[in-house]
Amino acid sequence: MKKLLLSAVLVSAIAFTSCRDVKDNADKAGDAVENTVEETGEAINNAAQETEEAAKDGFEATGKAIDDAVEETKEAGNAVKDAVKEATDDDKK
Repeated sequence: MKKLLLSAVLVSAIAFTSCRDVKDNADKAGDAVENTVEETGEAINNAAQETEEAAKDGFEATGKAIDDAVEETKEAGNAVKDAVKEATDDDKK
């Protein structure tokens, strides 16, 4: 009877330890999944912010290029106007 009781206690101890190991592994896996989800969310947020900043920079650069082109077109128009004026003034002299 002692051997049977001792065997039962030993099997129970092994089963309890084994279940605890499984629970610990499940907890570790759950923590790893949670950390991965958080890191993925942060990476997505960072990428979205960087994309937004790049788009803003692109729009600003495009706006500046358009403004510069308009100014250069005005200057070219003035140069043509001055050249025409000068050419017609020479004919009158």
